[in-house]
Amino acid sequence: MDGGGMMAEFGDLWLRAMAIWVAGGWGMAAIAFNAMVTFGLATHVALNLLGKGFGVRERTWRAWIVDPSAAKGKVGAIIRAAMDAGDVKATASYFEGLRTTESAPFVRDLRVLKVTIGTAPLLGLFGTVTGMLATFDALATGSGGDQTMEQIARGISEALITTETGLIVALPGLFVHYQLARSHERYKAFLARLETACNQAQYKKLARRKAA
Repeated sequence: MDGGGMMAEFGDLWLRAMAIWVAGGWGMAAIAFNAMVTFGLATHVALNLLGKGFGVRERTWRAWIVDPSAAKGKVGAIIRAAMDAGDVKATASYFEGLRTTESAPFVRDLRVLKVTIGTAPLLGLFGTVTGMLATFDALATGSGGDQTMEQIARGISEALITTETGLIVALPGLFVHYQLARSHERYKAFLARLETACNQAQYKKLARRKAA
């Protein structure tokens, strides 16, 4: 297919999508706003988790604990700060503060994301109610004929389109939330392993000092 044919097909697809959008009524705007918030927030959380750099191999970051001067990236900065703390108590205090500052924003964002995902099908259901009300109003006030049937069809379309759109937003949102929550749990587990390794290194340093 040449470029002109692809553009024509894309234009036709766009016109059909806009026709469906208009048929969904004003409730589609609320669902679209919900979708932007949901997937914008999901992207924000995913990028922040990716930026933590906790995909470093365990062999690598354990070597950095032995030689903090070779540590790199976000994980390296954590290791240097932990090993510069001086003793086990100070290291534990550092990691406690780190968990508060690093994990709390993810917990908050994931909670908000869960709310927006749960809201999407409810907005679709609200559109269903308004569409059915329009249908019943057409049945009650219409005098029959093509105009009444058009009003009934418009109300049913609004009811079904908003319901479907709400589910289209919610279903992938649930999958994304699950994956992000798993990544967050892996990050917390990584910090716990890192803290244990840093504490062990501090104990060894203390033992060497006492031996000396």
